[in-house]
Amino acid sequence: MILRDRPHERHTESEESLSKSAQSTRTTILVLDGTNTLSFAAAVDPLRAANRQAGKTLFDWHFATPTAAPVALTSGIEIPARALQGIDRTDLLIVVAGFDLEAQCTPQLMASLRRLARGDTFVAGIDGGPWVMAKAGLLDGHRATTHWEDLESFATYFSQIQVKNARYVVSDRRLTSGGAAPAIEMMLHLIGTQYGTTLARKIAGSFIFDPRAAPQTPQSRVGGLPHDATTARAHALMEAALETPRPLSQIAKALRLSPRSLQQHFARRLGTTPQAHYLSLRLTEAERLVRDTQMAIQDVAVMTGFTSQSSFARAFRTHAGQSASALRRAAHQ
Repeated sequence: MILRDRPHERHTESEESLSKSAQSTRTTILVLDGTNTLSFAAAVDPLRAANRQAGKTLFDWHFATPTAAPVALTSGIEIPARALQGIDRTDLLIVVAGFDLEAQCTPQLMASLRRLARGDTFVAGIDGGPWVMAKAGLLDGHRATTHWEDLESFATYFSQIQVKNARYVVSDRRLTSGGAAPAIEMMLHLIGTQYGTTLARKIAGSFIFDPRAAPQTPQSRVGGLPHDATTARAHALMEAALETPRPLSQIAKALRLSPRSLQQHFARRLGTTPQAHYLSLRLTEAERLVRDTQMAIQDVAVMTGFTSQSSFARAFRTHAGQSASALRRAAHQ
C-alpha cells in the first residue's frame, strides 16, 4: 500500500498528512539502543490499539534495529529484531531513539534510512528519532521538533531545518515529536488522518488519554501544569532567561500587568508564586545539566542564574533531595 497526501485543515501551517485507507499500512519501527521505554511504548501501543479497535490489521508493524543484534531499552528490556538494511520497503517508518545517537548513526544506517524514505514513505521520529532523521538528511527543508532538552543544539547543528518548539510537527511526509506524551498525540494524529478521527478518539479513550493540547504548544521543562494564557506567557519569558533571571517586575511589565496581578494569576491558576515557579524552572534545568552533561557543578550554577555557590547548593538539595555531586555520581553508576 502507498500512503498519499491530502491537505490537513486543523493546523495553521500547511502540511501533508496520511490519507484514509481500508488497507493495512506496512510499518517499520526502528529502535535504537538506549531508547526510553515510555517513548517506545508511545510508538507501538497506539498501533496495537488501532488494530484491536478495528478488529483487523490496520498497521502491519515490525521492529528493526541498526544492526542484526537486538537492542536494549533504558529499562533493560531487549527488542529482538532484524537489521534495517534487510528491509526492502515500507509505507511508514517510525524512528525511536534515546541516548548515544552519534555512535549508532553509522553510514550504513544512514544509507538504509535514505533508501526507505524515498517516494511516498512517511517517516516519523520520536524523542531522539528526529535527530537520527536529521542526521540522514531526511528533514532538510522541513519543519521539525525534538525533545526540548535538545532543541537549541538541534537548531544549531541542523541549520537547514526549520526547528519549532512544539509538541509535535507534521511537515509533508515527515512527523517529529518530543518525548512520550507528545508522541502519543502524534500517533493519534497519524491514525486519525489514516483511518479516521473516530478510531483515534476510541484509542485515546481506551488509554484514558486527553489529547487536547495543540500540536504547536511549546514544550516545557515543567510539564502538566494547568496554565492560562497569562501564566503561559510568563512561563515562556522565564524559560528564555534562566541564566540571567529577569526581575518579576520586568516580566509583569512585559505582560502589561502589575506585579500584584501577576502574583494573583499564579496563585489562582497554579497554586504557587511566580518566584517559586521561576526557581523551579531554573532548578529543573540545573538537574538536567548535572545528570546529563559533564559540565562543572560551578558552571551549572552560573548557567541557571545562581551567583552564589552556597545558595545554589542549598536550593538544589531542597529541589532534588540530594546534592548535585551525589546526583551526578548516581546517574553515572
